[in-house]
Amino acid sequence: MIKVENIDVWGFAHAIRGMRNPLNSWVKSDSEFYGSIDIGPNDLDLMRRLYKARPEHRKYLRQIFVSMDITAPFYWYKEYDTYKVGTVANSCSTMHKIAAKEFTIDDFSHEHLEDLSLLEKTVAVLNEARNNYLETKDRRYWWEMIQNLPSSYNQKRTVTMNYENVISMIKQRTGHKLDEWDEFVDILKSLPYIEEIMGDN
Repeated sequence: MIKVENIDVWGFAHAIRGMRNPLNSWVKSDSEFYGSIDIGPNDLDLMRRLYKARPEHRKYLRQIFVSMDITAPFYWYKEYDTYKVGTVANSCSTMHKIAAKEFTIDDFSHEHLEDLSLLEKTVAVLNEARNNYLETKDRRYWWEMIQNLPSSYNQKRTVTMNYENVISMIKQRTGHKLDEWDEFVDILKSLPYIEEIMGDN
Protein backbone atom coordinates (compact mmCIF):
# COMPACT_ATOMS: atom_id res chain seq x y z
CA MET A 1 0.00 0.00 0.00
CA ILE A 2 1.21 3.49 -0.85
CA LYS A 3 -0.65 6.77 -0.71
CA VAL A 4 0.74 10.02 -2.09
CA GLU A 5 -0.87 13.36 -1.29
CA ASN A 6 -0.20 17.11 -1.38
CA ILE A 7 2.17 17.10 -4.35
CA ASP A 8 3.82 20.47 -4.91
CA VAL A 9 6.31 21.25 -7.73
CA TRP A 10 8.34 24.45 -7.99
CA GLY A 11 11.57 25.88 -9.35
CA PHE A 12 11.10 25.73 -13.11
CA ALA A 13 11.60 29.49 -13.55
CA HIS A 14 14.95 29.72 -11.80
CA ALA A 15 16.12 26.34 -13.14
CA ILE A 16 15.51 27.43 -16.75
CA ARG A 17 17.09 30.83 -16.13
CA GLY A 18 20.18 29.14 -14.68
CA MET A 19 20.25 26.51 -17.43
CA ARG A 20 20.82 29.33 -19.92
CA ASN A 21 23.64 31.00 -17.95
CA PRO A 22 26.58 29.06 -19.48
CA LEU A 23 25.96 30.46 -22.99
CA ASN A 24 24.25 33.72 -21.92
CA SER A 25 21.26 32.58 -23.97
CA TRP A 26 18.48 34.05 -21.80
CA VAL A 27 17.02 35.93 -24.79
CA LYS A 28 16.08 32.56 -26.33
CA SER A 29 13.96 31.59 -23.32
CA ASP A 30 10.29 31.28 -24.26
CA SER A 31 8.56 29.88 -21.15
CA GLU A 32 5.76 31.49 -19.12
CA PHE A 33 5.29 31.14 -15.37
CA TYR A 34 2.22 33.23 -14.56
CA GLY A 35 -0.10 31.01 -12.54
CA SER A 36 0.92 27.86 -14.42
CA ILE A 37 4.02 26.24 -15.88
CA ASP A 38 4.14 26.69 -19.67
CA ILE A 39 7.54 25.66 -21.03
CA GLY A 40 8.22 26.98 -24.53
CA PRO A 41 9.68 24.88 -27.35
CA ASN A 42 13.10 26.57 -27.20
CA ASP A 43 13.50 25.90 -23.49
CA LEU A 44 12.14 22.36 -23.76
CA ASP A 45 14.56 21.58 -26.59
CA LEU A 46 17.52 22.73 -24.47
CA MET A 47 16.20 20.84 -21.43
CA ARG A 48 16.05 17.65 -23.50
CA ARG A 49 19.51 18.11 -24.99
CA LEU A 50 21.06 18.79 -21.59
CA TYR A 51 19.20 15.82 -20.13
CA LYS A 52 20.71 13.52 -22.76
CA ALA A 53 24.18 14.89 -22.02
CA ARG A 54 26.12 13.77 -18.96
CA PRO A 55 24.76 14.64 -15.47
CA GLU A 56 27.13 17.58 -15.08
CA HIS A 57 25.34 19.26 -18.01
CA ARG A 58 21.84 18.80 -16.61
CA LYS A 59 22.28 20.57 -13.31
CA TYR A 60 18.98 22.37 -13.88
CA LEU A 61 17.18 19.14 -12.89
CA ARG A 62 18.58 19.53 -9.38
CA GLN A 63 16.94 22.96 -9.13
CA ILE A 64 13.39 21.75 -9.84
CA PHE A 65 11.83 20.52 -6.61
CA VAL A 66 8.89 18.36 -5.66
CA SER A 67 7.38 17.82 -2.23
CA MET A 68 4.72 15.29 -1.26
CA ASP A 69 3.24 13.36 1.63
CA ILE A 70 3.85 9.61 1.33
CA THR A 71 2.22 6.94 3.47
CA ALA A 72 3.96 3.62 2.88
CA PRO A 73 5.24 0.55 4.75
CA PHE A 74 8.66 0.38 6.32
CA TYR A 75 9.73 -2.29 3.82
CA TRP A 76 9.22 0.21 0.98
CA TYR A 77 11.03 3.01 2.80
CA LYS A 78 14.08 0.76 3.19
CA GLU A 79 14.50 0.91 -0.58
CA TYR A 80 13.39 4.53 -0.95
CA ASP A 81 16.06 5.54 1.58
CA THR A 82 18.79 4.57 -0.89
CA TYR A 83 17.95 7.92 -2.57
CA LYS A 84 19.35 10.03 0.26
CA VAL A 85 21.38 12.51 -1.80
CA GLY A 86 19.29 15.60 -2.52
CA THR A 87 16.24 14.40 -0.59
CA VAL A 88 14.78 15.45 2.75
CA ALA A 89 12.09 13.70 4.80
CA ASN A 90 10.16 14.47 7.97
CA SER A 91 8.36 11.40 9.26
CA CYS A 92 5.72 10.72 11.85
CA SER A 93 7.73 9.62 14.88
CA THR A 94 7.52 5.95 15.80
CA MET A 95 9.76 6.58 18.80
CA HIS A 96 7.60 9.33 20.28
CA LYS A 97 4.10 8.46 19.06
CA ILE A 98 3.96 4.67 18.84
CA ALA A 99 1.56 4.48 21.80
CA ALA A 100 -0.60 7.45 20.73
CA LYS A 101 -3.37 5.30 19.26
CA GLU A 102 -4.57 1.74 19.35
CA PHE A 103 -3.13 -0.45 16.61
CA THR A 104 -5.51 -1.73 13.95
CA ILE A 105 -4.92 -4.09 11.08
CA ASP A 106 -5.25 -1.18 8.66
CA ASP A 107 -2.10 0.40 10.13
CA PHE A 108 -0.24 -2.25 8.12
CA SER A 109 0.06 -3.09 4.43
CA HIS A 110 -1.62 -6.45 4.02
CA GLU A 111 -3.19 -6.53 0.55
CA HIS A 112 -1.22 -9.64 -0.48
CA LEU A 113 -1.86 -11.67 2.68
CA GLU A 114 -4.36 -14.48 2.16
CA ASP A 115 -4.34 -15.37 5.86
CA LEU A 116 -4.43 -12.39 8.23
CA SER A 117 -4.31 -14.48 11.40
CA LEU A 118 -0.61 -13.89 12.15
CA LEU A 119 -0.94 -10.15 11.58
CA GLU A 120 -4.05 -10.08 13.77
CA LYS A 121 -2.08 -11.82 16.55
CA THR A 122 0.74 -9.28 16.15
CA VAL A 123 -1.76 -6.41 16.41
CA ALA A 124 -3.14 -7.97 19.60
CA VAL A 125 0.39 -8.30 21.07
CA LEU A 126 1.16 -4.68 20.17
CA ASN A 127 -2.07 -3.45 21.77
CA GLU A 128 -1.43 -5.45 24.94
CA ALA A 129 2.04 -3.91 25.20
CA ARG A 130 0.56 -0.47 24.48
CA ASN A 131 -2.05 -0.83 27.21
CA ASN A 132 0.58 -2.00 29.69
CA TYR A 133 2.84 0.89 28.75
CA LEU A 134 0.06 3.47 29.12
CA GLU A 135 -0.87 2.06 32.55
CA THR A 136 2.65 1.68 33.96
CA LYS A 137 4.97 3.84 31.79
CA ASP A 138 7.40 0.93 32.10
CA ARG A 139 9.78 1.18 29.14
CA ARG A 140 9.99 -2.59 28.68
CA TYR A 141 6.46 -2.43 27.20
CA TRP A 142 7.56 0.39 24.90
CA TRP A 143 10.40 -1.88 23.74
CA GLU A 144 7.88 -4.66 23.11
CA MET A 145 6.01 -2.36 20.75
CA ILE A 146 9.14 -1.13 18.95
CA GLN A 147 10.74 -4.54 18.52
CA ASN A 148 7.55 -6.38 17.55
CA LEU A 149 6.51 -3.78 14.96
CA PRO A 150 6.45 -5.49 11.52
CA SER A 151 8.04 -3.95 8.44
CA SER A 152 4.55 -3.75 6.94
CA TYR A 153 3.72 -0.90 9.35
CA ASN A 154 2.66 2.19 7.37
CA GLN A 155 4.38 5.48 8.15
CA LYS A 156 3.64 8.95 6.82
CA ARG A 157 6.54 11.13 5.65
CA THR A 158 6.65 14.54 4.01
CA VAL A 159 9.46 14.33 1.47
CA THR A 160 11.25 16.82 -0.75
CA MET A 161 13.38 15.81 -3.70
CA ASN A 162 14.52 17.21 -7.01
CA TYR A 163 13.89 16.15 -10.59
CA GLU A 164 17.26 14.37 -10.81
CA ASN A 165 16.08 12.13 -7.93
CA VAL A 166 12.72 11.65 -9.63
CA ILE A 167 14.30 10.56 -12.91
CA SER A 168 16.68 8.18 -11.12
CA MET A 169 13.75 6.50 -9.39
CA ILE A 170 11.78 6.21 -12.63
CA LYS A 171 14.74 4.62 -14.43
CA GLN A 172 15.81 2.32 -11.61
CA ARG A 173 12.44 1.22 -10.19
CA THR A 174 10.21 0.79 -13.25
CA GLY A 175 8.98 -2.83 -13.30
CA HIS A 176 9.99 -3.47 -9.67
CA LYS A 177 8.42 -6.45 -7.91
CA LEU A 178 6.93 -4.23 -5.17
CA ASP A 179 3.52 -2.84 -6.13
CA GLU A 180 4.37 0.30 -4.18
CA TRP A 181 7.20 1.11 -6.60
CA ASP A 182 4.99 0.57 -9.65
CA GLU A 183 2.39 2.95 -8.22
CA PHE A 184 4.98 5.49 -7.12
CA VAL A 185 6.76 5.48 -10.50
CA ASP A 186 3.41 6.15 -12.21
CA ILE A 187 2.90 9.15 -9.93
CA LEU A 188 6.42 10.44 -10.65
CA LYS A 189 5.83 10.09 -14.39
CA SER A 190 2.77 12.34 -14.05
CA LEU A 191 4.80 15.26 -12.65
CA PRO A 192 4.97 18.33 -14.93
CA TYR A 193 7.24 17.87 -17.96
CA ILE A 194 8.99 14.74 -16.65
CA GLU A 195 8.05 12.61 -19.65
CA GLU A 196 8.71 15.48 -22.08
CA ILE A 197 12.22 15.96 -20.64
CA MET A 198 13.06 12.24 -20.60
CA GLY A 199 11.62 11.45 -24.01
CA ASP A 200 12.34 7.81 -24.86
CA ASN A 201 15.38 7.59 -22.55
